[in-house]
This record gives sequence, structure tokens and C-alpha cells, in this order.
Amino acid sequence: GQQPHHFLRRGIVFSHRDFDQLLTLKEQGKPFYLYTGRGPSASSLHLGHCVPFMFTKWLQEVFDVPLVIQMTDDEKALWKDLSLEDANKLAHENIKDIIAFGFNPEKTFIFCDLEYIPSCKEFYWNMNRIQKCINYNQAQKCFGFSGDSYIGKISFPAIQAAPSFSTSFPHIFGERKVHCLIPCAIDQDPYFRITRDVAPRLKQNKPVLLHSTFLPALQGAQTKMSSSDSMSNVEMSDTPKKIKTKINKHAFSGGKGSIEEHRKLGGDTSVDVPYHYLRFFEPDDDRLAEIKRDYESGALLSGEIKKILIDHLQAYVKEFQERRANVTPELLDKFLSRHPMDI
Repeated sequence: GQQPHHFLRRGIVFSHRDFDQLLTLKEQGKPFYLYTGRGPSASSLHLGHCVPFMFTKWLQEVFDVPLVIQMTDDEKALWKDLSLEDANKLAHENIKDIIAFGFNPEKTFIFCDLEYIPSCKEFYWNMNRIQKCINYNQAQKCFGFSGDSYIGKISFPAIQAAPSFSTSFPHIFGERKVHCLIPCAIDQDPYFRITRDVAPRLKQNKPVLLHSTFLPALQGAQTKMSSSDSMSNVEMSDTPKKIKTKINKHAFSGGKGSIEEHRKLGGDTSVDVPYHYLRFFEPDDDRLAEIKRDYESGALLSGEIKKILIDHLQAYVKEFQERRANVTPELLDKFLSRHPMDI
């Protein structure tokens, strides 16, 4: 009885692997759980990072299922110029951001690889089982490793694959083999495609996937936001003034070169970044259609559509920051604790 999320209605979540089969299992009363994650490379999330968490929160609310969130601090220490200590510290800062999305603390377990794996035999054993199923040639073809890649990078896909198997979380599932649904950006698909290949050999369920597109960088619809370039993104720690400046100065416009020309020919929503952002952050379909119609007809100017987006993002980020400020040490401990869940 739930209306589909606007990400589904607009093709932002645009493809899947076996989601139809998972819905059939749900109708049969069989349980499943959600799995998503974050690689902590900066102290604050940006808007692009919000997309999978926004959708995952909706899925948890609709299906009332457990959720595990993996913080790959070990991965970022391998790929970035970060020490293990710094990567773990960033992970804990990002966890506060993630909690601010409003996940159910009774049904959510967040873990850092550097802390959980050394203390959970079942997770580590699943990692080793997966590693034994994937040879170097397979990993190289899938992930593009080269001769100068650290050996830690080559073995990392098994670490990201292991949460796909419910037996990696004995405090939640015991020894039960429960199906897993993974909402993720499309660039994560290679990790789970190879996981799906090895799952039958390990007598595990294949993970089910829902893929989303990227929120583009401010500079253009064909680019991707990056944490390393603060001018390419809106960070969740930005002030209202900084958000306004970034949108006005850096958001690529599909408008014309003059007001007269724009009034005559209208704007191009296929390349206009403010419009693309509103597709993600304006949930009202009628309002979005009205903005699109007015912009393409020339009734709405480039500065005006930017103003609409600025107002949206300032309110969204402000509310987010207020929720994050209310994340207490006790609430943080609740999400990190190995507590049983009703499945």
C-alpha cells in the first residue's frame, strides 16, 4: 500500500538484480535484510552520498527489516593517503552523519571493518571462503588491478562481499541464511556481481541489488561528485551562505545567454544541474513537472531555478545538521552495539 519512492518513479533507481524474486519471497512471509555502506574518505558526507541512504531509509520503513551498514575504513586506508587511525576516526564521524538520516536504531547495526572483523570469527571465515573462490585473473578483469596494486586492494572485494551473507552477523541471524537486498550506486555493481557468482558455491543466497544513478557534480550532468573537490559538491556541513554561493557560482546552467533568448527558446533541462538536483530532492511530482515546464518554456529564468534549488538545499541541510547535532554518545553506541533484532 506504499507509493513508490520518487527515486523509483523517476528512474533514479533504474535497474535491479532479482528484486522481483525478493518481492515474491516477501509475499511468502520469508525474511530479508538490507545492506549498504560508506567508504569514509572525508569528515562530512556530501549530497551525492545521501542518495543511497535516503532510499535505504525508505526501504527499511516500508519493509520493516534489519539493516547492516558497513564502514570500509580499511578500504580507504588502502586507497587513500590515510593511516588506519585516521580512516577509523573519519568512519566514526561519518557514522554520526548516517544516523542523522533517521534509521531505526532497534533494527540497524553499523560497523567499522577495522573494529568488527577482528572480533567476529563468522565474518572473517566468510571472507576467507569468498577469497578462495576468486582467482587473481577474475579480480583483475572485474576491478582493473595492475601489477603495482597493493595486495590488500586485491583481497578487499571479499571484505565488501561478506556482509551479503547473513551468517556474517551471528548476533542478528544466528546460523540462518537470510536473503540480502543491497541498494547501491551503479559503480558498486562489480563487487556484488562477483559475489553473486560465488554465492552458490558457498551454499549462500545470491544478494539482490537495486542500482541508482549518480547525483552529478555541480559542473555538469555528465560528471560525478567528489569528496576531494569541495567546489564540485554541496557538503552536509556547509552553511546556508556557502550553499548559495556554490549553486550560484558553480552549478552548470541549461539556460540561454541572455534573458531575451531564454524567454524565447527556454532552458535545457537535460543539462541543467539545478533541475537535475531537484529531481533528487523535490519529492512532489506535480511541483517538479511545473518547474520543468516553466523552465523549458522560458517562463522561469536560470537564476530563478537556482533560487528554488538553493531554498530546497538550505532547508534540507539545516534539518540534517539539527538531527546530527542530536546524535548523543548513547545513541551512537546503540547503533554500534551487537544487539539482537526481530527478523
